[in-house]
Amino acid sequence: MRVFLDTLYGGCGALAALFLAAIAGLVVAQVGGRMAGVLVPGADDLAGYALTASSFLALAPTLRAGIHIRVTLFLRDAPSGRRRALELWCLGFGGVVVGYFATNVIQMAWDAWRFGEKANGVLAAPLWIPQSGMALGLVVLTVAFVDEWVRVLRLGAPSYPEDLETEAVERERDALGARPPAPADG
Repeated sequence: MRVFLDTLYGGCGALAALFLAAIAGLVVAQVGGRMAGVLVPGADDLAGYALTASSFLALAPTLRAGIHIRVTLFLRDAPSGRRRALELWCLGFGGVVVGYFATNVIQMAWDAWRFGEKANGVLAAPLWIPQSGMALGLVVLTVAFVDEWVRVLRLGAPSYPEDLETEAVERERDALGARPPAPADG
């Protein structure tokens, strides 16, 4: 199961990178087209769809890597037992909220497919296509939250590095020269 989940998260990250590359290609095509006096119709619409897919597909891999924005004010200084309980609460709450969001986005994409909704832009693309990227990203993020919740419940610690924020704050203090002096031995 672990191999499957890691492959799923990695696959979503690869798809997100692919959509970012598509955005870059569309921008290059538009710039080149302008220089050549050629209009590239629908490139803005496609770039927007690719941005949406890339953003949502990257959510689960970034959670697993520990690079989501987290407020660790209470977690950082909490004793290990309380920290574990807070981590479980945060992961559980996040999983419920994202699961609710995923359910609604899936329903939205299903309705768009069922009713044949089309985009209003230059390209009359079926709306369920870009909405499917959102739905997939949110479903995989929900799975990642549940995966982390189970891991913290069983092992006591998440898979993502817990002290990234502390390291970043220390690097910033070092760069600014604001590091407090070390206590003297004696």
